[in-house]
Amino acid sequence: MEALNESIDLNTVAEITLSYRPKVSLSQRPKVDCSRQVYEVLLRFWNQDSLEYVEQFQVMLLSRGNRVLGISTVSTGGTAGTVVDAKVVFAAALKANASSIVLSHNHPSGNLLPSEQDKRLTRRLVEIGRALDLPVLDHIILGREGYYSFADEGEL
Repeated sequence: MEALNESIDLNTVAEITLSYRPKVSLSQRPKVDCSRQVYEVLLRFWNQDSLEYVEQFQVMLLSRGNRVLGISTVSTGGTAGTVVDAKVVFAAALKANASSIVLSHNHPSGNLLPSEQDKRLTRRLVEIGRALDLPVLDHIILGREGYYSFADEGEL
């Protein structure tokens, strides 16, 4: 950076404040130990009116003991896809001081198999998670009648 001779007015610099205010104690939150439990929590949380209508991407934030800290909706798209910004995925996790995350999205078509785009996105987010020491434990594709787990299928 080049040195400037003009002074900087600190009143023009925004202060950033991060906070996380849980309303429920950690012991009262659901604990997830397998993909089936993750699916059940996600399915209860998901807006049932949009499950078979538009694609949404959500991230489940977990404590070190796999208690659900929260679920954050990252994006909502159309009938055939949604845009996922990695910064938004990990901003929520970092703000909640999560120890790990589970990625999730629905396929309005009901087809639970991942597309090549789903696989590429998953690999990219897993790589970013490693760099941040914030592991991605799974990526669940869900529908009303079941789910697909990247972890169960050995794709993580």
